[in-house]
Amino acid sequence: MTDAVAVRFQVNGEAREIRVEPRRTLADALRGECGLTGTHLGCEHGVCGACTVIVDDAPVRSCLMFAVQAEGCAVRTVEGLAGPDGLHPLQQAFIDCHGLQCGFCTPGFLMLAVAALERDPHLDDAALRDMLSANLCRCTGYGNILKAVRAAAEAMRG
Repeated sequence: MTDAVAVRFQVNGEAREIRVEPRRTLADALRGECGLTGTHLGCEHGVCGACTVIVDDAPVRSCLMFAVQAEGCAVRTVEGLAGPDGLHPLQQAFIDCHGLQCGFCTPGFLMLAVAALERDPHLDDAALRDMLSANLCRCTGYGNILKAVRAAAEAMRG
């Protein structure tokens, strides 16, 4: 790694400094350098959404972002959702509403939906469907994912 550069950023509230080659993606750096394997790599073309993380409060396809672009940013991964009091309401809703089957796409859906619900927990069904259509799931048919996000939205409003 002769061309490695230092990248300083926050990951799940913790200050991190890693050394990466400038061409390394954020997804690969999170998995390799930070040991956060909850960020999944699916298509590696930004289509499936399995690698979605939150960067400075916006959902981002981490397979399309270079790690060096995260310099000074706050990154949240699925490992950072649960708090000291337990699971995030969306994680619990995915369990309660059977919003997953194989689970490969789940981290990306969780991060996409958390970013949307933190911005606006009053999203209507059309907005929820539109938002969720950005990620791909090959198992569930999306019905229970939508149900889980609705339940989480209700919990986050209340």
